[in-house]
Amino acid sequence: MRILTLASCLVLAGACAERAQEDAGSQIMVPSSHDRAARLHQDLMVMDSHLDTPAYFHRADYTFSDRGSWAEDGTNVDLPRMNDGGLDGGFWVIYTAQGPLTPEAYSAARDSALMRQAAIREFAARYADEVELAFTAEDAGRIHDAGKKIVYQSIENAYPLGEDLSLMETFYIGGVRMISPAHFRNNQFADSATDVSAAYDGLSPLGEDLVREANRLGMILDGSHAADSTVYDMIDLSTTPIILSHSGPKGVYDHPRNVPDELLRALAESGGVIQVNGLGSYLEKLEPTPERAAALAALEAEFGGNLYDLSPQDQIAYRAAREELNEAFPPPRSSFEMFMTHLLYTLELVGPDHVGLGADWDGGGGVDGMEDVSHLPKVTERLLQAGYSEDDLAKIWGGNMVRLLSAAEAAREAALTSPPVTR
Repeated sequence: MRILTLASCLVLAGACAERAQEDAGSQIMVPSSHDRAARLHQDLMVMDSHLDTPAYFHRADYTFSDRGSWAEDGTNVDLPRMNDGGLDGGFWVIYTAQGPLTPEAYSAARDSALMRQAAIREFAARYADEVELAFTAEDAGRIHDAGKKIVYQSIENAYPLGEDLSLMETFYIGGVRMISPAHFRNNQFADSATDVSAAYDGLSPLGEDLVREANRLGMILDGSHAADSTVYDMIDLSTTPIILSHSGPKGVYDHPRNVPDELLRALAESGGVIQVNGLGSYLEKLEPTPERAAALAALEAEFGGNLYDLSPQDQIAYRAAREELNEAFPPPRSSFEMFMTHLLYTLELVGPDHVGLGADWDGGGGVDGMEDVSHLPKVTERLLQAGYSEDDLAKIWGGNMVRLLSAAEAAREAALTSPPVTR
């Protein structure tokens, strides 16, 4: 509800520029609405549900405590910029690219995912004075109050589990509290939003077992990247509300990764949350220059045009070549205004109890005017201008995610006597 608290009214009441007022013969400087919005933003617990930054943790050219620059190194997140932008943490991602559905590929993917989780835990230990691993809903507020960054963990793409759902408990013990079944292509668990074929028309039988096991363990289920049919299946089967950790509204831009209004309403009616994405190609149609289009065509011809059918070595070579291509012919960019169009549309559609931010930082997210996390106070300022209250902002910036984690924990407590799923 857009019911303004007194503090929010004061934020909006100020002039857009600082002005002087007479008081008992002295000049009192009244902060601008911009400054007061920035102060409010710093006071809030601000979390993002999809931080792909762990992909950089073992890179020699990345140091979390050093300030980077999107223009110079392509990164969006580090400690100095988190402090500037008031970002208190969120879900740090264990991402694994989709590969063949074979026992050998499953084993390799499993090892890669376990190493990524180890990297996150190593990161938390190395920067223990600044960050802390979070395992429960209550941990978020406690870590925030201690002045540290919150490190929850999520799995993007359940592919590394192979067909062994007992691995979910292994990852849970290490700290994973969110999991999504699929990524860019259909896999053993579910249909993907961006795969032209429909393997199961939603969840596979193994995917249904994954949902049940996530409920038993106390993991939030994430439907981002999943086909609409998969998300409907997840909503119907899960005993707890689900999240879309980095998705957007199809009502603004018709892209396969975006979600139609009727599904967003169903998500909200079930208590779920959509975290609005900030990856430009999902915000609007972006046309490459002729030079970039030609270079992309040559790259696809060289590698066969299908990344996920390549060997692991060829995937590495492809990604390196793609980085070089992007440096030579930069991709077109979307804008902060278009991101806010998606966010405000979604808020108007389903309300602040069901919306947050998952901008896909360090996974392709970022737009002109919001290139990295240091720009996040601008979002708070615009939401206040649009009439959203302090209470609304607290939900949008992290409260909704904590609510879902609390629900997942309650399901775990109820299922403690249930045996794990085996196949």
